Amino acid sequence: MISIKRILAPTDFSPHSEGAIRYACEIAEKFSASLHLLHVLQEFVPVFPDLAVAAALPPEYFEQSEARAIESLQTILKPEWGTPAEVKRAIRWGNAVESICDYSTDQDVDLIVIATHGRTGLGRLLLGSVAERIVREAPCPVLTVRTPAKKAAADKPKE
Repeated sequence: MISIKRILAPTDFSPHSEGAIRYACEIAEKFSASLHLLHVLQEFVPVFPDLAVAAALPPEYFEQSEARAIESLQTILKPEWGTPAEVKRAIRWGNAVESICDYSTDQDVDLIVIATHGRTGLGRLLLGSVAERIVREAPCPVLTVRTPAKKAAADKPKE
């Protein structure tokens, strides 16, 4: 029998990842599982045309980035999406794929629910998709959720 007690929904706060979180909430409610929301912040080092020169970002950059991510994780869930047994929120710094897989192992996650959309062309060829790599490297089953482009665009907040 399938036992799902811990579900991880990584998010980049895009409309696509919001769709995956909706799925994760409903699954968590049906299985009385805890929902883990994870956002991975990339360590960014600005590089100038002279590759030997790299500027260090001030500590405030990292503090502000983390504070914004924490605030977004606190407000991302909507009541109509379902009620998980428990919600845990986490921020990690580093490579998205490694951080998601490591978190899954550390928290003994039973299922990862992650968004994907049909990224094609040179970008995918050179970089690969985070979701695609998670499917290959995750320590547990992975459900990928594709939000149709029209729906994601309609759900996107107007600026």
